[in-house]
Amino acid sequence: MPEVFETPAAPIRVRIAPSPTGDPHVGTAYIGLINFIYARQRGGQFILRIEDTDRARFVATSEQMIFDALKWVGLAWDEGPDVGGPYGPYRQSERTQIYRDHAEILLENGTAYRCFCTPDELEASRKQQMAAKLPPRYAGACRNLSPDVVSANLAESKEYVVRMKVPLEGSTTFRDELRGDITFEHTNVDDQVLMKSDGFPTYHLANVVDDHLMLITDVIRAEEWISSTPKHVLLYQAFGWPAPRFWHMPLLRNLDKSKISKRKNPVSLVFYRQAGFLPEAVINFLGLMGGGMSDAGNPETAAVAAIPSGKPSEADIFSLKDMLARFRVDKIRLGGPVFDLTKLKWLNGEYLRRITPEDFYTRLRATILSDDYLKQIAVLIQARIETLGQFGDLTHFFFAEDVLPTEAVFLPKKRTLEETLAFAAEQLTVLEATEWSVTALETALKALGEAHTWSVKENFMLLRAIITGSTMSPPLLESLIVFGKPRTLDRMRRFLDTQKKLAAGKR
Repeated sequence: MPEVFETPAAPIRVRIAPSPTGDPHVGTAYIGLINFIYARQRGGQFILRIEDTDRARFVATSEQMIFDALKWVGLAWDEGPDVGGPYGPYRQSERTQIYRDHAEILLENGTAYRCFCTPDELEASRKQQMAAKLPPRYAGACRNLSPDVVSANLAESKEYVVRMKVPLEGSTTFRDELRGDITFEHTNVDDQVLMKSDGFPTYHLANVVDDHLMLITDVIRAEEWISSTPKHVLLYQAFGWPAPRFWHMPLLRNLDKSKISKRKNPVSLVFYRQAGFLPEAVINFLGLMGGGMSDAGNPETAAVAAIPSGKPSEADIFSLKDMLARFRVDKIRLGGPVFDLTKLKWLNGEYLRRITPEDFYTRLRATILSDDYLKQIAVLIQARIETLGQFGDLTHFFFAEDVLPTEAVFLPKKRTLEETLAFAAEQLTVLEATEWSVTALETALKALGEAHTWSVKENFMLLRAIITGSTMSPPLLESLIVFGKPRTLDRMRRFLDTQKKLAAGKR
């Protein structure tokens, strides 16, 4: 077992490390909240680090969205890309030489090796393992290459990755502060890639190097990283570094207890802001997850707070200040907390009723009735109305939460219900993957229509009906830009979910 930071006097330092690959996720705010509370309760430091080494999925605008969303729910960090700090840079893309230098250390001490296997060779090996009903993993073809072969490959400029050399025998044990000791046999731990052929590190190397150099004392993250932790512990040992404490938080769950996903719940923090949820309600709701606000002296209160999908009560309502006073990370329950949108709406309603009319109006003007939003909408309909009173007729869908068209509205004359819903599901997939601009949307949607032999009229009319509830609206694609990607995708998903339930009821 590696040494851990046990000294009570050691300054507590925790971090969150989101990736700028799209809209900020509610899970980021959930884990961020736990880290924030843990640090503030102990007089420690809360660090924001941007893990942007996955250049294939990098979204240029995502970093600022992460900043804005976390600030919106009230989380402030002490060190980060935008505020600086003594252990920067805080963007991993600006630390690549640090990772390369540390990869060299591992190559020199024999705990890592260069792998020259081509993608085709790796795929062939994977298929052989699957045919033999073996778990796919790296077979170790380059694990014991002689120095002469390595030198010859380098002289030929062959591409390579750097892999961790996991011991072939034995096991690694680490302590999870919520679960106790966890052991992984080395036969179940792959020779993980540490440095990719493009010179960028994988999550595993960058994570360990950064946490050590930034003096992180406690790694508080989602439980999906448990299986990666033995790799990280082995890396700490390979470098001769003490390991931090590990806390793996239970994953947020849908009502059916599956891992929270955009298919069943809006997961974008941007969505909740645009849809008119109050930040104090959102952070309150996330504070309910797992039961860390349970009152040890009041079992009834503890039970209520532990089950966010249970019957709402006054005990569920508390502020961030209350959480800082009462939240106990060590009391987190391991059963997956349920992300119940119905309960979040109830909480939001409670907060709305407790603010003054003046504050209520201010909140409206800051979100769905903001000058910026209204101006964007006004431009779309100015040439389409004859009186100002008609404004609402053409724009109601921009402000409504539930827009569910009937078959008479959304079903094309020459299409069956089944093929129409199947095509709508394809539209959703395309919208999820497309850059949110008129040009990109038009190109992607037209390509989809051509692939499925749907005319442009049928294609766009179906999408218009789903989003607006009508066959008439301001320019469709421009309306989608103003309405926003998170709300558009949510409306599409709710439409499809409703139609699925209606179909089930007819059976």
